[in-house]
Order: sequence, then structure tokens, then C-alpha cells
Amino acid sequence: MNCLITATDTDAGKTYVTRRLLEALRASGKRVAGYKPMCCGARNDVIELQAGGEPGLEEDRINPVWMKTPAAPLVASMFENVKIDPAELVKGYQELADIYDHVLVEGVGGWEVPITQDYSFSDFAKDLKLPILLVVNNKLGALNHALLTLNAIKAKGLTCAGMIFNHQEEEQTTATVTNKGIIESLTDVPVLTDVIPDQEEIELWPFEEVFGIEA
Repeated sequence: MNCLITATDTDAGKTYVTRRLLEALRASGKRVAGYKPMCCGARNDVIELQAGGEPGLEEDRINPVWMKTPAAPLVASMFENVKIDPAELVKGYQELADIYDHVLVEGVGGWEVPITQDYSFSDFAKDLKLPILLVVNNKLGALNHALLTLNAIKAKGLTCAGMIFNHQEEEQTTATVTNKGIIESLTDVPVLTDVIPDQEEIELWPFEEVFGIEA
């Protein structure tokens, strides 16, 4: 099974989590690929996905649309006079899905980031119809960000299969200690795992149902 990885905001840790999941799936014997349909700014995220997935997959297959301007795709495309064709982005995913056991699609920014004037990342997610993994940047404000994103996912008729709490700071606060328990009491979407700074790998067993495998 394939999935789409989005986050509560930009720099929440999508790439870090996606690479670790790719590595864990590869270690279990699966042929896997990361897919980042759009990249704006440096291409570091694409290099990370390339390193985590099956060897030999070219950067342009992982990331068909690369714009140098570090901004939302709509803005970057206006600055660089690039026409983004959503159908081509979907096609790029489907081509990988025909080859690999698992394709992990990494989002760009947050859930409602505009891609074109009338097409957002959430529209792209709806076109793919994949289960969603939500990376939550565990900080003050995470409850609001997580609940808004979960409600938006549901409004699109999609399923959030689970949340991943990313602890980017080693120092804990009242918010970071309590966020997980509170969010679990307010929604039926499970927190599948926590990720801590410099974590080397992610255990697959909490994701067994998501990927349809026995880890």
C-alpha cells in the first residue's frame, strides 16, 4: 500500500520521517520509492528521498517539478514562469506505483498550500486517494494545527491513517509533554509513533495496517 505524508506546517519534519520510513520498508525487503511532486528552493528534500528509496531512481523521477524560488508552488511558478500541470503530477505518481511495492508521497508545505490559482495540495491528495500520514510538529500550537489539518483531511473525503509526533527540540515544555495525550483524547486518529531528534530509524510495526504488511 502507498501513502501520502503531509504535515501541520512547513519544516515539521516530513522529509525526515519519509526517509526513515523508506529505509525501514527497504530493510524489510520491499522495493520502495519516494515521490515529491514539487520542490521549491534547494533540492535537499529530493536527495534525502533518493537516499532512502530504491537505488538508481533519478531525481527527476522522484521530483518532476523543481523551482528554485523558496515559496509556495503558486508563487514560485509565477516568479519563474512555470506552468504546473496537476495531471502530470498524478501521472508521475502512477508511473512509480506501477513499479514499486510502496510509494511514499511527500507533500509540500502544509495541507492547503496553493499549487495553481485553483488547485491546492489538498486537491492533489484527493486525486491520489491515498491514506494520509500526518506529521505533527510537537510544539506550542500543535493542537490547533493538528486539529485544523485533520478536519481539512476529513472534509476532502480522505482518511488520515495516523499521526507521527515529531519532537524537534530536546527540551520539553508543558505543551510538548501534554500534546500527544490531549490530541488522542480529542480524535480517533491514532498517534502511531514519536520521533525524537537524531533518531536513526523508525520501527515499522505501528504502521502494519497502513502499509498492509507484517513488520
